[in-house]
Amino acid sequence: MSALSALPAIEDLLGGHPGDGHPALLPVPTDDPRQTELLIGALRADEPIDDHIAVVVPTSGTTGTPKGAMLSVAALTASAVATHQRLGGPGRWLLALPAHHIAGLQVLVRSALAGTTPVALPASFAATELVSAVAAMGPGRRYVSLVAAQLTKALDDPDAAAALADLDAVLIGGGPMPVGVGERAAEAGVPVVRTYGMSETAGGCVYDGRALPGVTVRIDDGRVVLGGAMVADGYRNPATPDPFAEPGWFRTDDLGAVDESGVLSILGRVDDAISTGGLTVLPQLVENALASHPAVAECAVFAVPDERLGQRVVAAIVPAPGAAAPAVADVRAHVEKTLDGTAAPREIHIVDALPRRGIGKLDRKALSQRFGGDG
Repeated sequence: MSALSALPAIEDLLGGHPGDGHPALLPVPTDDPRQTELLIGALRADEPIDDHIAVVVPTSGTTGTPKGAMLSVAALTASAVATHQRLGGPGRWLLALPAHHIAGLQVLVRSALAGTTPVALPASFAATELVSAVAAMGPGRRYVSLVAAQLTKALDDPDAAAALADLDAVLIGGGPMPVGVGERAAEAGVPVVRTYGMSETAGGCVYDGRALPGVTVRIDDGRVVLGGAMVADGYRNPATPDPFAEPGWFRTDDLGAVDESGVLSILGRVDDAISTGGLTVLPQLVENALASHPAVAECAVFAVPDERLGQRVVAAIVPAPGAAAPAVADVRAHVEKTLDGTAAPREIHIVDALPRRGIGKLDRKALSQRFGGDG
């Protein structure tokens, strides 16, 4: 499914009624025929599906067999309506993410419900293209959904940053925002809204730590559990254990906490947690500590096998421009200022760039395989 060309199909889907004969849409990449074929086969697209399912969004396509979150028109609509309520009303959207990802798909859904046509922009846009696209959006309320890498690129160009500052909201999802990027955006006047959600919840359902209208967040045994009308009906390829086992709820693989004011913080993913010497280390917390080191531009923390500890904590670091690569002892000392010594990396690797997948998510598995096997 291409980006803007998918809008008529979305409009037709939203304008119909359950059971009226509309087939469920399967958004797949248009620039990779082999991946498209694999996804369609993996999601059993030729088998019957419930009439009320509107879209099957592939999930985990880069890390395993896609499961496919089955979303109804009601779920897509609930998400879009709640988003506009939180942002201050419907508006025109800038489409800068592919439609086979839930963030791009929801831009089309929000546009269709608002009766507007989004302005399309390549995901790998140049700064000049962003400036022109924002200008083409015209007056009124204007929004865009980006990933952190796109925001960083825009902030590196004054004209692009100024264009984003003219919008009413810049939604940032697709994973944690690197430390410092939010501060840079605030200094440039860019109205960033950090979103949390996934295909299984029809996109972002928690904005700046607070649940959207109609969304409920709870913590079970440290895991984030999300409930509301935007939750998918389940997976096309059922998973065991089933994260949809409790009707109306989705049990995520994220670890989190909700403070006294109701703000959700994501601490990391269950499958990213490092077990070292009988203790658990969450990579994201270590990365947050490392990111304040003056010699670190970007970093990723991951595990490799260790005969004595089970796993050991390792960091890949992209040095700051003009800075000398930090030594292990320096890195450990910096982390130990705010975290227990167990969390301090026992080895570091200097890299030119961090591996990413999909629309910019950090690929820790690739780092584990590169520097120590599948840890």
